[in-house]
Order: sequence, then structure tokens, then C-alpha cells
Amino acid sequence: MSQTQTFTVIGMTCSHCVASVTEEIQEIPGVQDVAIDLPTGAVNVTSIEPLDDAAVKAAVEEAGYQFA
Repeated sequence: MSQTQTFTVIGMTCSHCVASVTEEIQEIPGVQDVAIDLPTGAVNVTSIEPLDDAAVKAAVEEAGYQFA
């Protein structure tokens, strides 16, 4: 059964930013979908099992943005 967790990312300003963050988060094992709301920085991640915040933080930082 999949579940969705919401995280906040700071510093995204355009569709390229969204694409970069999405690409990095999708590399985390178990991630099924990533939906980002650019104006708010909300990142909804659907995964097979709960994700470790540290893994999501590392992916966001790898993309060059701040995990809030």
C-alpha cells in the first residue's frame, strides 16, 4: 500500500528547479510519484513505504536546494 508524505523545499524558482528536485527524489528506492507545487515549495512524494527524511534531504540538497 503506497503512502504520500509532504516535504518543503526552499529555493525553487522555475520549472527547471522542479525537474531537478523531482529527478533526484525519484532516484530514492520505493518512490512511485513526485508532485511539486512551485509557489509553495510543497513536495508530495508517494512511495511504497515511508521514506527516511534524511534520504529526501540528501536528494534535495544534491539538486542544489534547501530542505525545510
